[in-house]
Amino acid sequence: MNADRRTRLWSQVVENAHGGPVTVEHVCAAALPAAGVDGAAITVVLGAPSRETVYITGEVAAELAELALTLGEGPTVDAVEGGPVLAADLTTSACLARWPVFAPAAVSAGVRAVFALPLQVGAIHVGVMDLYRAEPGGLDGDQLADALLLADTACALLLDAAQHDRPRPDGRRSEPIAPAHPEVHQATGMITVQLGVTAAVALIRLRAYAYAHDRRLRDVAADVVARRLRFDRESGGR
Repeated sequence: MNADRRTRLWSQVVENAHGGPVTVEHVCAAALPAAGVDGAAITVVLGAPSRETVYITGEVAAELAELALTLGEGPTVDAVEGGPVLAADLTTSACLARWPVFAPAAVSAGVRAVFALPLQVGAIHVGVMDLYRAEPGGLDGDQLADALLLADTACALLLDAAQHDRPRPDGRRSEPIAPAHPEVHQATGMITVQLGVTAAVALIRLRAYAYAHDRRLRDVAADVVARRLRFDRESGGR
């Protein structure tokens, strides 16, 4: 039964590729009907505390990824080093208590349910596949089974891409994929120097500033990189 399910899902993924190389984009496209969701995103772990969203299916998924990055909380964050996080209704008291800032912000963005599935091989945490739904409701048994198998497929593709990035026999490397928001990582590094703190603390300070000023994290980071904004120990940012 599991082999039949895997074959069916892989056939759908390959069909989405239309004869080209299969990527996580095609896995996400297969996940939407399989899990009965409206959006999907793939986030990879670059090393604590950094994460990078490498694929999103639309504007709402992009907004959710931005919220998780800026606020530092939500199903994606919890699933990075844990098991699957299945939030069937973000308006419940349990979800609001667990994610007091993220949950209402996600609902305002038009999302009522989030399912975060770790991309993991043993103790190696590769990332998270997020599935979003505009209406509340959990995944039934078949939908969850399909989603977990597709998450495994996305994980394998990401690991395969990393393998191809190793030096070739002639010493050359494939062209790397640029991070979606490199300025966030650059700004974090600059703040570690300005404040004399770890990268984890620097990212927290950056997120706190963005949240306090109701701005996107990448926009604040761009100001830091351009030296329009500097952090100091007294004011936190000026």
